[in-house]
Amino acid sequence: MVSVIGATPHLAGADRRALAEPDRLLTDSLAEGLVRLDAAGQVEAGVAERWIVTDEGRSYIFRLREARWSDGQRLTAAQVVAALKRQTSARADNRLAPFLTAVSSIVEMTPEVIEIELARPRPDLLKLFAQPELALVRERPRPAGGAGPMRLRPGHAAGQLLTPALDPERDPDDPAPAAEDNVLLRGERAASAILRFVERQSDLVSGGTLIDWPILRAANPAPVNVRIDPAAGLFGLAVTRRDGFLAEATNRAAVAQAIDRGDLTASVSGDWIARETILPEQLDSAAPPAAPGWAIVLPEQRQSAARARVAAWRARAGAPAPTLRLALPAGAGGTLLWARLARDLAAIGVRAVRVAPDDKAADLRLVDDVAPYDSARWYLARACDDCAEPARDAIEAARLADTLEARASAIAQADRLLTDDIAFIPIARPFRWSLVALRLRQWQANARAFHPLNRLRADTN
Repeated sequence: MVSVIGATPHLAGADRRALAEPDRLLTDSLAEGLVRLDAAGQVEAGVAERWIVTDEGRSYIFRLREARWSDGQRLTAAQVVAALKRQTSARADNRLAPFLTAVSSIVEMTPEVIEIELARPRPDLLKLFAQPELALVRERPRPAGGAGPMRLRPGHAAGQLLTPALDPERDPDDPAPAAEDNVLLRGERAASAILRFVERQSDLVSGGTLIDWPILRAANPAPVNVRIDPAAGLFGLAVTRRDGFLAEATNRAAVAQAIDRGDLTASVSGDWIARETILPEQLDSAAPPAAPGWAIVLPEQRQSAARARVAAWRARAGAPAPTLRLALPAGAGGTLLWARLARDLAAIGVRAVRVAPDDKAADLRLVDDVAPYDSARWYLARACDDCAEPARDAIEAARLADTLEARASAIAQADRLLTDDIAFIPIARPFRWSLVALRLRQWQANARAFHPLNRLRADTN
């Protein structure tokens, strides 16, 4: 049995703007895309058995395997083209659509081959196409289904029973999938999922974040079962209002340097890595990650320097102590984060008020997202909630760049402008955890923090 933290999983439909983790796991199992993610978070074959990248990353040619929909009908290149066009359209309700604007055409070359042509080179495109948001789902006839590695067996009261799909190219002499390869998937609250695992009624709890971490620690499972992903992505505060105290970049910098990142991450786990830059590494930028100006201040002097800045602003503006509204998620982990941030802001003379994640009046909002692929543009675009126009222009220039060199240069400029603007306050990398039974030998921690259900025990399809 596998528990994923969240609501009951559903197969992705047309709207893929905000697929919850249970939906992503189920969709990846039932309806893979051209390619998919393996246990290590790397790209492997999906409905495409092989592919080539030509024209300096402007053309991707995929040869399809003999895949079949869940109802047994053969999957065709024409169906793949139609589905991908819907999901990559500028009008698509897909969270990845803004990062697929380089796609200029998707065409059927033969009944088994399709080509995706790009207006601009994107050698890193495959990891985007491996995401569950680009899985191929056929909604008609009902019930909706895909051509993924597993099939849904309806009618199971305890959850959604998934069984390995039969490989049409399997050697008849090879053993058929065994009952132990089945997965009973259920979405549930973190407390229920953790308790079920501790009582040895499940083999995996997936989808854990900082929000649920205090519940896990209270349950005190065996340390060998607690696994933490080296997740790539953003965890920090986006500036959502640039008025009052936050109207000035120097004041935003004071807030950024007031946060004791090392103390926060150490209070959670020694495996949680603090971060002061938007980019985790150089990636496809022409320069190393831009460091904020306040980073040169010694950690033990940062709060005193920030406190002096707040005092100077109050004296000049004739204003009381500034108040900032922080939009943070509910839950025990959200409270842990709130306590640390409120303490650090109080230390520099700023009053913090906690508000709901969707509060439109928030001044700062938590961003906690795993990167779908390794491009600096994703980080910059996601961090630019309300950034200044020069930074937005540089991010757009990176999107439209005709060459990889021009793109790298624009990304480096955007990184520097966004960092100097203090439009986003990095805190750490995303914190993702799982509870894993020792018999799930294929489970691997990875940067995508994603763990396919057909890559847990046996090598199923």
